[in-house]
Amino acid sequence: MSDFVSEIKTIPHNDESIFEMLSDLSNLERVRDRIPQDKVKNFTFDRDTCSLTFEPIGRVQFKIIERKPNETIKIQTTNSPVPLTVWIQLKQVAEHDTKMKITFRADINSFLKPMLSKPLQEAVNKISELIARLPYE
Repeated sequence: MSDFVSEIKTIPHNDESIFEMLSDLSNLERVRDRIPQDKVKNFTFDRDTCSLTFEPIGRVQFKIIERKPNETIKIQTTNSPVPLTVWIQLKQVAEHDTKMKITFRADINSFLKPMLSKPLQEAVNKISELIARLPYE
């Protein structure tokens, strides 16, 4: 297993509003226009699942498998060439000041690891940046 961890991001909202939005994947509708259409296709989602096609990887489906209110959201791939688990961790340090960290844990064999490590680290960093800038009101 390989872990790819984002920098800790500061989000100027309370953990409850962040958790409410992130723990319901149907809220992805709010950011649909920020997703590069040339890289992601067939983007569908509901409360618990998200499915999309990445070129050249193919169709990938994610499912929320655990929710700890205002603390953690655990998401796992259910259809992916690389098994992946994602943790979104929240820690409120003051009113309107929540720290967030994202971890990707991928089951990558030693042959693919050199090719996939950099793209996965870049992905976790870009996703954490995007999540930190979302409108949580």
